[in-house]
Amino acid sequence: MIVTNADSTSVPTSTKLKISDLNVYYGNFHAIKNAALDVPSNSVMALIGPSGCGKSTFIRALNRMHDLTPDARVDGDVLLDGDNIYASGVDPVEIRHRIGMVFQRPNPFPKTIYENVIYGAKIHGLRSHKNLAECAERSLRQAALWDEVKDRLHKSALELSGGQQQRLCIARCLAVDPEVILMDEPASALDPIATSKIEDLIDELKKDYTVVIVTHSMQQAARISDFTAFFLMGELIEHAATSQIFTKPKDKRTEDYITGRYG
Repeated sequence: MIVTNADSTSVPTSTKLKISDLNVYYGNFHAIKNAALDVPSNSVMALIGPSGCGKSTFIRALNRMHDLTPDARVDGDVLLDGDNIYASGVDPVEIRHRIGMVFQRPNPFPKTIYENVIYGAKIHGLRSHKNLAECAERSLRQAALWDEVKDRLHKSALELSGGQQQRLCIARCLAVDPEVILMDEPASALDPIATSKIEDLIDELKKDYTVVIVTHSMQQAARISDFTAFFLMGELIEHAATSQIFTKPKDKRTEDYITGRYG
């Protein structure tokens, strides 16, 4: 039995991201087809669907990650607080500052824990040792990792467990003070205990950030998200409050997926 987030209908209604007529192509392959989705501020939006349905392709379009992919092309609009991130003259580096990304597998740099956290902050101009130290502590506290690493900040990040490494990557993302955090299956490589810590963290993060998460687990989507969007073969089939998607979906294809008839 899937139990949905009890707060699914009590989140703010202001829109942080507004996606419309979004199409993504890899060469001649049409990977995302005319997707439209509003992501409310200070909420968790889960993207679900079978493997290969376009979830990761969609989420990477939300902070211009496809700019780095040969032969990839994106058409359509992604509005961040009303401004189109794909408009002419918009700096994609600045967009990735405002819309951070956490990937499927932990990817800490071969540096110390401290250097990992402050890496982005230094690139964006933070220089004072005092300010960098404060940034590191704040970010690690937000990522629920400070108490576990505060006495070994100058040890290699590669010595941390997988779950700790993933929370370190979240701290690194938070250190540049983004407005939106994108997560592409952030717990899929972790054990159940580490997964639970990531889920608890996501619930805390939505107080200050807007979170969009790709997950292969419908149970996880039901536990942590306020809204859910279902993808199938490159199409965004349906999106609504998580409680509605899991109990009263409007589209038969969504119902078939939720009930395990395919996928």
